[in-house]
Amino acid sequence: MTWFKIDDTFYGHPKALKAGNAAIGLWARAGAYAAQHLTEGAVPGVVAQLYGTAPQARKLVAAGLWHEHGHACPKCPQPPAGDFQMHDFLIYNPTRDKVEGDRQKAAERQQRAREKAADRRAQERNPSGSSANRPRFDDDSSAENLENVANRGAFGDGVAGQEGPSQRDGTNPSRSPRPDPAPASPSEMQQHARERAGLVPELRPLADALADAGCAMRWGLGLGEQRDVHQLVKEHGAAALAEVVTRRTAPGEEPKPARYWLKVWSDPRTWQTAGADVIPLAAAQPRRSRAQQGADHLAAALARRTAGEAQ
Repeated sequence: MTWFKIDDTFYGHPKALKAGNAAIGLWARAGAYAAQHLTEGAVPGVVAQLYGTAPQARKLVAAGLWHEHGHACPKCPQPPAGDFQMHDFLIYNPTRDKVEGDRQKAAERQQRAREKAADRRAQERNPSGSSANRPRFDDDSSAENLENVANRGAFGDGVAGQEGPSQRDGTNPSRSPRPDPAPASPSEMQQHARERAGLVPELRPLADALADAGCAMRWGLGLGEQRDVHQLVKEHGAAALAEVVTRRTAPGEEPKPARYWLKVWSDPRTWQTAGADVIPLAAAQPRRSRAQQGADHLAAALARRTAGEAQ
């Protein structure tokens, strides 16, 4: 976009006063047209007729704001016949070459800015310096390529046990090399749980006894808790602890955590009632008949009466 520049004192300039407001309106509109189309102040006759009248154009020429063909002003170019030239237009407004040059430079700056922004977005999405995008060369200074050549051969496939079929693959060609895993037995589940939980070796007899009894256990005990369980194993035996779990676990019941059984095993009442399905009640006195109860009341009354007479 270009601008048609007007001096801020133009409103009181003698030429503007001499031309009058109507003619100045034509002058301003023609100046905007010249700035937009880069005519460098040339006003075609048809444009003057479009925006004003012939008397208004003559007033601008008489005031010295416009020039007709054949004018004598040395600073302004000569317009074709029938057209007009605005006086001193290039003093206040840029030439056509300058405007087009500025536009070209602005376009180049915008293009460079767009390219930089596109490169920045591409780097953010896929950084060019990442190891995933860099090609691998033998002379690359990465940690992998800096490895000693002798060390590369020291760890072949044979060392890792990859030269032959694995135990899982098997050697029988009649069956699939990787059969679907069968459901694990309770003992296998207990073995896996023990390995994952990281039990101390002293608790393996208890874990084996629970596995033999078909009882699953959710371990996850700390070292201090494992020491407490080991102390109970030494006091009562692994089989006795497993028997408590067997008696107090209903068929199909979800396995309880080992912390729950640690509280049960630590409770003295557990071992007082060991081997029983229910806790025995205190021994009850034999029930007396009504006649016996009446005789007892009568005897007590006679005893109280005798004691009162004696007093």
